[in-house]
Amino acid sequence: MAVRVAAALSEHPLATHAVGECVGHILETLGSQPDLVVIMVTGPQLGAMEDVLNAVRELLDPTVVVGAGAVSVLGGSREVEQHSAITMFAVSSDSEEGELLPIRLTARATPSGPEFLGLDSLAGKDGTLLVIADPFSMPMEQVISELAALAPELTVVGGMASAAVHPGGNRLVLNGEVATHGAVGVLLPPEVPVATIVSQGCRPIGSPLTVTAAEHNRLLELAGRPALDRLREIVEGLDPVERALAADGLHVGRVINEHQLDFGRGDFLVRGVLGADPQTGAVAVGDTIAVGDTIQFHVRDAVTADEDLRDLMTDHVAVAPRVAGALVFTCNGRGARLFGESDHDASVISEILEGAPLAGMFCAGELGPVGGRTFVHGFTASVVLFG
Repeated sequence: MAVRVAAALSEHPLATHAVGECVGHILETLGSQPDLVVIMVTGPQLGAMEDVLNAVRELLDPTVVVGAGAVSVLGGSREVEQHSAITMFAVSSDSEEGELLPIRLTARATPSGPEFLGLDSLAGKDGTLLVIADPFSMPMEQVISELAALAPELTVVGGMASAAVHPGGNRLVLNGEVATHGAVGVLLPPEVPVATIVSQGCRPIGSPLTVTAAEHNRLLELAGRPALDRLREIVEGLDPVERALAADGLHVGRVINEHQLDFGRGDFLVRGVLGADPQTGAVAVGDTIAVGDTIQFHVRDAVTADEDLRDLMTDHVAVAPRVAGALVFTCNGRGARLFGESDHDASVISEILEGAPLAGMFCAGELGPVGGRTFVHGFTASVVLFG
């Protein structure tokens, strides 16, 4: 199934004008009644979310509307960080194969832990679940874990809304509903051609090491020696530039597929190093590590993040040159904060896709598969490519 895509960005401070500009472009490009419209608005437009949604539904009459507020958004080769903007992404198909299924998830507290309402509707499904969640009310790591058992063939991509810094401050939209909690999404059937690129933006240092002792998120021994001793040995062997990067922010990558003989980019789930205990030699990391796992320490900087995104995008286009458009979920820790200038991720992706329609949002956590399994990431760009 081939799809057609349109994307639009408006920085007009008045929501009515911004919506008009975005909807007008989509109408010119796709016409009315697209299959899917994704709406992403920044904080200054958050109060107008209901009006924005109503206008989109009335003027475009899409089958499914999903969206959220974000601290920053992107469209084309432009990123608008912490200023007023609305961006939209629309998908149409002339085929009647496969039906888009709107998904609404909420969490309810129980004595045995959270119960996720709406999750049963995904049991046994395959295809791609595009989802945007509120980070304060929806523990997506648990949701993803349950989905892995309920729907093992399902790919999950998306991000966490980032317009607010307190519970109840975010806005999520699904068709006619505006919500402040839970998650919203759409299930794209397998007939919709979708691929996902997850750029974690790190590079490894030292060599892969086997975990020989661990406790929860604490690395106790690596290859038979105290973890901190191994880490010090690696850092002391770095050149001055890499040593400075390690001092600024060290990360650890856990191999996803232990059956591989060699490990490269995309084989590690990258998490932060949280601290170390000189007395015990333990190193605390932002992941649960088991004895027998293979890990490798990583560093992240703007040059590595740029190289990683470019290489992953280029590799994909080399084998699948037709990309109708891209929906991007990038971290709110990237942008000018990481690269020192605006527009990095948007301009790189737009350049490699030769100007194909592009829209997206900055997230408080990104969702996407690494090593064939979906995770919640940080400092990552998760790019959903429509073929």
